[in-house]
Amino acid sequence: MSSEEAPKPSKTYDASCHCGAIEFSLTLSPPLEDGYKVLNCNCSICRRSGINSRREQESPKLVAATNFCFLNSDPNKKDVTWHDGSREKCTNYRFNTKTKDQMFCGACGSSLGIDFLKEDYYGISARALDGIDLDALTYKKLDGLNRVSPAQDLSGSGDKEAST
Repeated sequence: MSSEEAPKPSKTYDASCHCGAIEFSLTLSPPLEDGYKVLNCNCSICRRSGINSRREQESPKLVAATNFCFLNSDPNKKDVTWHDGSREKCTNYRFNTKTKDQMFCGACGSSLGIDFLKEDYYGISARALDGIDLDALTYKKLDGLNRVSPAQDLSGSGDKEAST
């Protein structure tokens, strides 16, 4: 018998904002439809943004929330391809710790996810994925409201560099 494991299945998804100004694709392994739960977070920004994401099921990392529905397994930055300079087209909102960008389309306002600036992964909104049936996904409640200390600085810093 071979000690090599068979490669895990993967699937590439197209994603975009509502108006199409921002387009990207991401490859998830295993595919979203293969039983991973989508996080439904109730923290202040997720409740207001209406996003859905994904993170590793056993990972302590908050990532990828019909509040903010994040994918339940964080896509590594190398697995996300931004088309035609779309990442640079995103409007970014940094608040509180100023260590992550909430990514939005500046034209239509669609919330696309979170860029964890000092990490190698994104929290991508499941709502940004084209052709996904949100009702067919399995959701897991994430009590971000009580899990994370309340944001003290909501002023935001737009596209400025995060202070270290």
